Formats: sequence, structure tokens, C-alpha cells
Amino acid sequence: MVIQKEKKSCGQVVEEWKEFVWNPRTHQFMGRTGTSWAFILLFYLVFYGFLTAMFTLTMWVMLQTVSDHTPKYQDRLATPGLMIRPKTENLDVIVNVSDSESWDQHVQKLNKFLEPYNDSIQAQKNDVCRPGRYYEQPDNGVLNYPKRACQFNRTQLGDCSGIGDPTHYGYSTGQPCVFIKMNRVINFYAGANQSMNVTCVGKRDEDAENLGNFVMFPANGNIDLMYFPYYGKKFHVNYTQPLVAVKFLNVTPNVEVNVECRVNAANIATDDERDKFAGRVAFKLRVNKT
Repeated sequence: MVIQKEKKSCGQVVEEWKEFVWNPRTHQFMGRTGTSWAFILLFYLVFYGFLTAMFTLTMWVMLQTVSDHTPKYQDRLATPGLMIRPKTENLDVIVNVSDSESWDQHVQKLNKFLEPYNDSIQAQKNDVCRPGRYYEQPDNGVLNYPKRACQFNRTQLGDCSGIGDPTHYGYSTGQPCVFIKMNRVINFYAGANQSMNVTCVGKRDEDAENLGNFVMFPANGNIDLMYFPYYGKKFHVNYTQPLVAVKFLNVTPNVEVNVECRVNAANIATDDERDKFAGRVAFKLRVNKT
């Protein structure tokens, strides 16, 4: 014989839930006494407090091994790369001489990029250094901070300085300036105490023909040793990287030209096919004329 379970009314269900939440006879809340809840809360307080203390201690120990100024590991930055300015998404410098909007964005980027190189700012913040030698500033047991930086004046960029230049870095006349800079590597003595410079060529024979003539500033694309070593962003607060400006004088118009620039230095390899930016940079240049 099937015994049917008595169906509880809605009021009985509500009363049972009320009693579960708070039982006035046993003084239990949610099925536990106050003592039981106190032990549970104490357990989790101690448990998570221990985890927090362990994590904090681990982070503190790790931070004791890390310098605020120098990366602990730099093995992947042994060879500095090169980069161009104006910076574009695909390293394409395209100029339409008759359309100012096509090159005005490049001019605005260069104005902002070169502002820290103004002679007045450099004279105020940086030192006049002796050329041809590294500007070393050792700590000698006492933190030498901040490090001083050598002046790189905007006027050193000659016709590409943009100072009083009605041609807007040559972009309005189809003779654009492209700036080459070496990426920063902390405590790297570029050049191995020998002179170094940047050279640019067309990547293929047809590129070399279409590239035409160009001039470089400083002369011969020289990079002086006095701008090295670099001690890091926090140490070298006013450091300005040395630049090489390339002014292309007669690029074949309406033709895309592949250009490669590389730094010639004794301790910078530029032939690593696995790293296309190691000591070099390739970009496309096109000057459109109607």
C-alpha cells in the first residue's frame, strides 16, 4: 500500500525556513550555534591571514633581489635595434607633395619628437661632453644619482633640424628627412671604444637606383661615444638619444623604394636573419608627385 506523504502548507514551509534561519529553542543560526560560527570564522581568518602573510613575504624577498634602476635579466637585449621617426604603423613613409594633409601628420610627429632636443633645453639640462670617449659615471660604492647626460643639440641635425624651415623637414618639397635612432640598452658600451656610424642603402638594385642621393646629419651619420653608456630611465632622467637624420634629395617619384639603414659598430651584429631589427631597420619610402 502506498503511503502518501503529507503535503505541507505554504505557512508550514515558511515557518520551517524561519526556524532554520533562527531557532529560538536551540539558539542556532543557519543550523549552527554562535560558538560553532565563531570557530569557523576564526579558522578562515587565520587561514587567509596566513596566505596573505606568505604572499607578502614572498613578494618582499623577491623585490630585495630586483634593482629599481637596472633590469635583472638583459640577455634578450644584447644587440640594440634601430627605429625610424616619423613612426608609422608599417614603417612606411609616404609623401604626397601636392597634398599637405598626407605629410602634415609626419611634421607634427617630428615637431613633438624633436622638442626635447632644442638647444635651449639641452643647455639647461645636459652637459657639454668631450667627444670620442664614453661618459662614464660610476657609483664607487655610493649611489651616484641622477646621472648626467650629454647634450645632443637639435642644430646638429642641419637641414633636418626643422628650425626656421619653410619646407617642413623637406616634406613639402619632396625631399623628406627620416630620423634614425638606436634603441636604449642599459650599460651597453656601443662601438667598443671605436667610432661608429649609420649608413643607408636601397635593399635591391632597383631600389638603389630609385633612392637617388641623400645627405646625413651629423656628417657621415656619425654617432659619438659620449652618449654611452645609458644607465636607465630612473638614473638617466634627462638622457636624449643620439640621432642620425637622412635627407633624401631626389627619390624617383611615384615609386616605392625599400631602404635599409644599419649601424656600423664593432660590437653590434647586423647580419642576424632571425632578428630583422638587430642593429638595422628597413622601411619603405614613397614620394608622390603629380
